Amino acid sequence: MMTDDEYDYLFKLVLIGDSGVGKSNLLSQFTSNEFNLESKSTIGVEFATKNIHIESKTIKAQIWDTSGQERYRAITGAYYRGAVGALL
Repeated sequence: MMTDDEYDYLFKLVLIGDSGVGKSNLLSQFTSNEFNLESKSTIGVEFATKNIHIESKTIKAQIWDTSGQERYRAITGAYYRGAVGALL
């Protein structure tokens, strides 16, 4: 059995959207099965990972939660580099 550091594939995904739409809660629900109605706005960027097992392969999803606030737009664009997908 593989540990969290072992995987067959690594995919970087980015969550993009306006402030307050639920990107952080989507990330939290998917990666740790938690939902917090009192969550705070993301400053800059945060990320979490989740290993997904499909057939005999382990896929590590690295999911980046970007800030939806206009003042952070200049820096969040840098976090898109290397991403294979985005959720809007």
